[in-house]
Amino acid sequence: MEKGKGRKRFLFFCVAPAVLLFTIFMVIPTLNVFRMSLFRRSAYSPNEEFVGLENFVKLFNDANFIRSMQNTILLIVVVTIVTFGFALVFAGILTREKIRGQNFFRVIFYIPNILSVVVISAIFSAIYDTNNGILNSLLSLFSPEKVAILWKGEGLVMTSLIIAMVWQAIGYYMVMYMASMSSVPESVYESANLDGAGRVTQFFRITLPLIWTNIRTTLTFFIISTINMAFLFVKAMTSGGPNGASEVALSYMYKQAYTNSSYGYGMAIGALVFLFSFALSAVVNKVTERDALEF
Repeated sequence: MEKGKGRKRFLFFCVAPAVLLFTIFMVIPTLNVFRMSLFRRSAYSPNEEFVGLENFVKLFNDANFIRSMQNTILLIVVVTIVTFGFALVFAGILTREKIRGQNFFRVIFYIPNILSVVVISAIFSAIYDTNNGILNSLLSLFSPEKVAILWKGEGLVMTSLIIAMVWQAIGYYMVMYMASMSSVPESVYESANLDGAGRVTQFFRITLPLIWTNIRTTLTFFIISTINMAFLFVKAMTSGGPNGASEVALSYMYKQAYTNSSYGYGMAIGALVFLFSFALSAVVNKVTERDALEF
């Protein structure tokens, strides 16, 4: 009896600090965001006026906010598909094929993940520079005239952001999938070879189903992190320009809360983004649900 009480007491003291910290730094601030979204106030003034759902009604009539959400959804969809596609293919090649310098390629692919977003943004800003950027300089070699494409202009700015975000993320997920793929027994592939299955068939019929649990978990995590990373890249590379063409939900929230001093309105955007993220995670988790396969 005393042993059981001692065990419960030990578990309580182990879990209590984590629960307390989570409550203080996650639950309370999140609830406070929802509370403040119901008020009209400045970011630097203690005075506030209760307006109910007025901020949320205003959101759905705000063309700039709608555009920022469209950009956010575009980045989530395209960056996720491209990143996971390349990460899985590269992981499959480096795991299953005999390639000289495999460890070298692992390091090269992983390096972007250890760089800060500011450094990556500076690198790609130099690459995209209209006058002296690497891209325009390379294209000028094949053109009789100097190429001066505006890679961060309204028409191409989202594409430029997508490329930078994909480059930053591929290595991390590739290494994770390589670890999962390495745990698949070689005997499974040998049996598939005897049955006449080629490399591509093995990849889709054996490798992907056996590591699906890992893919599913990382997919949900990546979608949420993309919403946050989009804000960082936009803030560092474009500041939402030109003319709001690269504005995303969180950068628009930041501008409303701290630049325009519409703090309550900014918190309404934050509350909506939180609900959107939560709903999207639930949908992705449900859609990707599969029976776990064992080997």
